[in-house]
Amino acid sequence: MSAITFHTAQLADLAQVLDWAAQEGWNPGLEDAEAFHAADQNGFFLAKRDGQTVAAISVVNHNDSFAFLGLYLCLPEFRGRGIGFALWQHALKHAGQRSIGLDGVPAQEANYARSGFVFSGRTLRLSGQVKPGLSDYPTATSADYPELEKLDVAANGLLRPRFLRSWLETRPTRKTIVLRQGGAISGFATARICRAGCKIGPIVATSAEDAYRLARAAAGVLEQDRVVIDVPDTAASFAALLRQDGFTNDFSTARMFRGPALKSGATLQAVASLELG
Repeated sequence: MSAITFHTAQLADLAQVLDWAAQEGWNPGLEDAEAFHAADQNGFFLAKRDGQTVAAISVVNHNDSFAFLGLYLCLPEFRGRGIGFALWQHALKHAGQRSIGLDGVPAQEANYARSGFVFSGRTLRLSGQVKPGLSDYPTATSADYPELEKLDVAANGLLRPRFLRSWLETRPTRKTIVLRQGGAISGFATARICRAGCKIGPIVATSAEDAYRLARAAAGVLEQDRVVIDVPDTAASFAALLRQDGFTNDFSTARMFRGPALKSGATLQAVASLELG
């Protein structure tokens, strides 16, 4: 077999990787590549054979103590040859001594456990149709960022300034709305148009009811009604409201950590991305 070489992916390479993700049914956002790459420009890796990209993975260093692993993909005709796992081992070195999180399909939990990852909880992908909310929730601006970062840290237990700033930036297919109470921001939600429908996340709110209203309003801002929301099992009340509205559980992932686990807060109602946390 020809030699396999490893490479750091550039922004242009992520378009191909996200096309693979779409073929696997992951339904990425139309402008995910830019926000993902902004989080850590050196955190995306490719395996190539004779110049052809055959596998990919990301290990994004969000800060000096935590990284997140995702976009672990290998072309079907190259599976079972050890290429993906060799790339996995190569990419993990990028995290150094950081703790690493991932969202993996349950069928792979045992494999991740063999690499030192420990189960922490589940994330449920819920999809359905919403009647977009008519609201006066304003769109977030750069002036709101300091407050939104504090809310995000409290919800996720994680400081991730590069990713968050890019993720919250208003773009043609992605917008963030904020909920103000008593003059301060108490919650927010980001909606983005995907290959199919719209995903909403993160959703940060002090109650399931506020989260539900934010979800409806965020869908309305993008004029979407088919919605996908990734809900951690700690947000059971929010999940129940969505199910009452006809949402169904497409699948679940296992949130796992190698090293100290993140401690999310009660305000985390939906995660931003299964690829970057």
